Amino acid sequence: MKQIQIAIDGPASSGKSTVAKIIAKDFDYTYLDTGAMYRAATYLALKNDLSAEKWSEIVALLDTYPVSFGRGKNGEQLVFVGDVDVTHPIRENEVTNNVSWVSAIPEVREKLVDLQQEIATQGGIVMDGRDIGTVVLPHAELKIFLVASVEERAQRRYKENLEKGIPTDLETLKKEISDRDYKDSHRSVSPLKPADDAIHFDTTGVGIVEVVNFIEEKAKKILDK
Repeated sequence: MKQIQIAIDGPASSGKSTVAKIIAKDFDYTYLDTGAMYRAATYLALKNDLSAEKWSEIVALLDTYPVSFGRGKNGEQLVFVGDVDVTHPIRENEVTNNVSWVSAIPEVREKLVDLQQEIATQGGIVMDGRDIGTVVLPHAELKIFLVASVEERAQRRYKENLEKGIPTDLETLKKEISDRDYKDSHRSVSPLKPADDAIHFDTTGVGIVEVVNFIEEKAKKILDK
């Protein structure tokens, strides 16, 4: 049976992960949250008081405590560094506010991109991040670039954080998301930008079901060819 690679890129809280998980489940594909991998690397860097200048030590930690994924009893995707479950710690504000500089380290990106590409060779995959269509899966059959207003993305993250019990101030969140957008799109290595052949979709005011249906229709057209 024909399988394809689906790359979903976009800024923070544009709906990438939520949408990608649903599509992967519907198509019985592998889902890979690349953002979680960079958050895991950030978690290791912070836990060991490492700065960008100590990039070789961060890479060494990724060798010692490799990032892997599992599945919880309720179907939740679990993230591990070594044998430590960091699913929830990597979503804390400290990690969120530092992930941009860690993910901008060329050697860290190279290591994680190699792993992402290796996983992608194993069959149908839905991968979301910021450089999937441009760097990780440049030959993906379907590339989607999701965007949404800062206001809406802040509201989404605010709601998510409250549900997880993470103390959050909405106005602070708006600034953090705006700052993250700037850092991600202006970094020298693999900046956030749409692939030339990506399909743009503005999710502002659009429900998850509508976004999923839009992408799945595009995927089915490719599969039917």
